[in-house]
Order: sequence, then structure tokens, then C-alpha cells
Amino acid sequence: MAHQIEQMAYVGDTPWHGLGNQLSPQQPIEVWAQQAGMDWRIESSNVNYMAQNERGQSIIMPFEEQRVLYRSDTHAPLSVVSQRFQEVQPKQILEFYRDLTEQSGFELETAGVLKGGKKFWALARTGQSSALKGKDVSNGYILLATACDGTLATTAQFTSIRVVCNNTLAIALKGQSSGAGVVKVPHSTRFDAEKVKQQLGISVRAWDEHMYQMKQLSQRKVTQTEAAAYFDAVFNNSKLSIAEQDDGIIQFYRKVASQAQGQSRPSTPQTDPKSEPNGRAMSKVMSMFNGQGRGAELSSAKDTAYGLLCSMTEFADHERRAMSQDHRLDSAWFGAGANLKQRGLEQALSLIA
Repeated sequence: MAHQIEQMAYVGDTPWHGLGNQLSPQQPIEVWAQQAGMDWRIESSNVNYMAQNERGQSIIMPFEEQRVLYRSDTHAPLSVVSQRFQEVQPKQILEFYRDLTEQSGFELETAGVLKGGKKFWALARTGQSSALKGKDVSNGYILLATACDGTLATTAQFTSIRVVCNNTLAIALKGQSSGAGVVKVPHSTRFDAEKVKQQLGISVRAWDEHMYQMKQLSQRKVTQTEAAAYFDAVFNNSKLSIAEQDDGIIQFYRKVASQAQGQSRPSTPQTDPKSEPNGRAMSKVMSMFNGQGRGAELSSAKDTAYGLLCSMTEFADHERRAMSQDHRLDSAWFGAGANLKQRGLEQALSLIA
């Protein structure tokens, strides 16, 4: 199966997806562009179609409302877009970080191209780092990504990465909308890097607020029943209340919890967890929460709401079914995996509201 990733570069340890060209630290933007496969331009051409006139002769007609975008190096087509579409060039994504890396202590860690050039990104470490109890360290990053096939607006967002398991989590601020900490520029609007930086508010405020939330989650102890209801809410968008001791559904999720811990099964109900909606996934994350996940035994995560969240992010980044590692990367950052982690974060924060 062909990889989605055209090319990628990274510094430091091999990324969790195991893909890319390794660079030494503090390389200039120009080297990143070459090694990450981002040293080409998006070009465009008018759309034409072939028709026949009244004498049966073939004629080429213009379709003036749309354009074809293609790569300058291979001439491979990327997408068909409207005349109003404002494309963002691969090098613009890297140039976004030039002053941040040269003047503000940021360091590019990964950059690359997905789906043959239809989507590309760069991820830089901000230099911010914090540890929860048990030496559970997370580092701060800024991710900038865009697409030219209509699947993604140009998106800049704060991201945290938990060191022990390389889990990624977009930062959202408590009490604000799920879009907090994220700036999205639609392709109907010209991308202005300086304006995006101002809107994003590149500062310590967002990071400090995020780590305060994570500390609160690490101090919130949860029961097995609460854990099972949490996973049900995330996977199935359930509105189940923890206090709702319904004979059937609560007993089922207690069964999932006891199986994950290797305890004896309850006598009722006789329901196979795998037959329930997302039953396999919920059994998996429950077992990860109960000790099988990376860092699950750290005091910050063991039997806490933070541990619930870490189980969800690890599942989305490392365990969720995917056709390949590059499909997994695309999903974890931009697709269904990212949405799953966002629901996991929102549900976890509801436990400390």
C-alpha cells in the first residue's frame, strides 16, 4: 500500500510513527524545506473540458469558475478549487517559524507532506515544559498545518506531548469553547502569518492554563464505574450520569471494568462487551487505564481523571485501527483520532467542573 506521507523530516528521537529523515538540531528553514519534501510550489491552471460543435468537431471549452492546483516539481494534480481559493505554499508553513526559531527559542521537531502534497505541516517545540507528580513530563508545541484539497483550513494550535508515551493533545482552555488555543484561517481568506501569531497569543498563558487543568485532573480520583461511564461518554456520546445506577447499563460497564482488571465477572448481565457499540475499543482503553498503558502506573495517572485522558490519547495515537502509520498520523492530528481526543479532553474536564 502506498504511503500517504510523501516525505518528512524530524530532529531528536524517531517519532512514534517511525517515519522520516533525521536532521541534526537547529537546521535552517531551507534545509527543513528540502529534507521535509516542502521545497516546491503549488501552481494552478484553468479548467478546460472537451465538447463537440454542431459539425461534430472536438473543441476545448474553459470552465472559468474553477482551477486545477498542481505541484511545480512533478506536475501531479492536487485538487480542483474555486477561483476564490487562497492556497498556502509549503514554504509558508515553515517560514511561519523562522522568527520563532531564530529569536524566541522555538525548535522545529517535525515537518512533512501527506497525501502526495495535498496536506502539509510543521511542529515546533516552544521550550515550555512541566511535570506532574511522579515525574510525568509534558512539553509544549505549536502545530501549523494546511491542505489544498478542501479537507483542512490552515490551522495553528497549541499542542502538548506527554513524554512517557508520546501522546499528543491539542490544548483547549477550560471555560472556553473547544476552539480555544486554535486559529483557523479558511482558504477563502489570505493567510497572514503575523496576524495568526497575534490571534494565537504565543505566550506562556495558554500553557500555564493547560498544565493547571492537567494538575487538577491528576488530583481527581475516579472509580471503576466512573471510568467505564467516561469511556462510554467519549466513544458513544453517551449522556449517562455517574449517579444513574441503572441495572442493565451500569452493570455492563462494571463488567468491562472487572474484565480489564482481571477480576471475577459479575453474574449479570450475560452481555459480551465486544458486542456492545465500540465494546472492543472500550475494553482496550479500560485495560490501558488499569495498568497496561504507557505511564499508567505513574501517580499522576493511576486511578485519576488524568489517567483516563491519557488512555484515550494513547489509544487514538497508537492503538486505534489504521491502514498504516501515516494514516494513523493523519487521523491523530487532523481527523477522527483528533476528534476522539477532543471529546476525551472535554469529558475529562467535566469531571473537575
